[in-house]
Amino acid sequence: MNRQIRQLAAGLMLCYMLLFVALNYWQVGRQEEMNARFDNTRAVRREFDQPRGPIVTADGVVIADSVAVPPGGDFAFQRRYPTGELFAHVSGYYTFAFGATQLERTQNDVLTGETGEQQLRNLPNLITGADDSGSVRLTMRADLQEVARQALGPREGSIVLMSPRTGAVLAMWSYPSYDPNLVVSPDFDQAQAVLTFAQNDPRDPLLANSYQQRYMPGSTFKVLTTAIALTNGVTSPARVYEDVAEFVPPQTTDPIENYEGTVCGGDLLEVFTRSCNIPFAQMGLELGVDRMAAGVAAWGVGEPVPIDLPRPAASTFGDTSALDQALPLLAIRGFGQNDVQMVPLHMAMVASTIANGGQMMTPYVVDATLAHSGDVLATTTPTVWKTPITPAVSATIASMMENVAAEGTASCCIGLNGGVPVAAKTGTAQLNGPGQPERSHAWIVAYAPANDPQFAVAVMLEGTDAEISASTGGRLAGPIAKTMLDAALGLT
Repeated sequence: MNRQIRQLAAGLMLCYMLLFVALNYWQVGRQEEMNARFDNTRAVRREFDQPRGPIVTADGVVIADSVAVPPGGDFAFQRRYPTGELFAHVSGYYTFAFGATQLERTQNDVLTGETGEQQLRNLPNLITGADDSGSVRLTMRADLQEVARQALGPREGSIVLMSPRTGAVLAMWSYPSYDPNLVVSPDFDQAQAVLTFAQNDPRDPLLANSYQQRYMPGSTFKVLTTAIALTNGVTSPARVYEDVAEFVPPQTTDPIENYEGTVCGGDLLEVFTRSCNIPFAQMGLELGVDRMAAGVAAWGVGEPVPIDLPRPAASTFGDTSALDQALPLLAIRGFGQNDVQMVPLHMAMVASTIANGGQMMTPYVVDATLAHSGDVLATTTPTVWKTPITPAVSATIASMMENVAAEGTASCCIGLNGGVPVAAKTGTAQLNGPGQPERSHAWIVAYAPANDPQFAVAVMLEGTDAEISASTGGRLAGPIAKTMLDAALGLT
């Protein structure tokens, strides 16, 4: 009898140990994997029955919060976006049926109070059941974001305003946008219809075009070409370029022309100020494929823009594997045409690099995360991403960009209130081929004050209509850049 009891006890002990191991395997060892499964809705349901913290702008405007649902609903809380489309590309949305995007996804643990530090802080609340949610504070300002929306209006394009010294993004607006309140609607069919309609829209309203899309930059790219040529000793402020209307590069009989076929030349300051195409085509050829490719890589071209938001795009110089056999294309890329494409945020970073003495800061939109008590959990520390040029090269280009604003292609429309000095470079990216209807993007990058840079801006208008395609970066994008810089400077 005792032997049977011992065998039974041993068997029960073994079963207990196996159960203990199994529970730990599934609940601890594979917790993250199980929570991530698409068919495991328990974790999501649990989150929807708990408070979720707000996302708040630097000037105190709530752009995402949770509200209690009246009794009888599927969940205790529903997400709300008080500013509608204004911050949709930054906040994203948080839904039971369609998941989460943007900061709602990347900051989920903070917003639900599930970071390690929050769980330690919230141990007493396990008994009281108090709200454990955290919050996210942005670098972005609602007032400047609204200025950007009004300045761009119904034209497709993007605006990025940032601090060149820190990388903090102050405004980042793209049109078209969408209203996340329609996506989080408890009416599943309605929400699905909204998403389906937006996904089928060729303008990509769900995509944050300011940092998730890239476009041909036109002459704004001459900032990079000039910087690379100066760094490699291919050009200098003293070099004089011939006054010509056409230039025939090697391997072709098809000439490259200046904008509208004008005769253009002079020293480096002159050709940069007037935005002649031919000197920058010649710089590209003189640099050659290897030095040009290495030069743009030093500026981060080819790498995803390192912002603290999901799925950033990477700017591109195009395929260079056989470019030595297609030198006319290398020449054209020297002034931002052909396969060159830049992310609008990246172009704001280019302007910021000139303003910041050659250092390109890592861009970010999250200033800090906070516990429910208001205590700071973490703050973003500004960091240098790239240092593509020396302070001397930066100063040379800065002086030329000031001249563009004072006497060149931006002088028509970039003059700031109170005579604040500004530096700029315009761009008109021609998209149409020979004989096709004219179509072009309009660009400008700028920063101010030129003698003490505090703000940098990039504006890009897509060549989707005749008004944009028939004009230039200076005349169309310039007034928008002025509006943004004036508004930002007015807050200081």
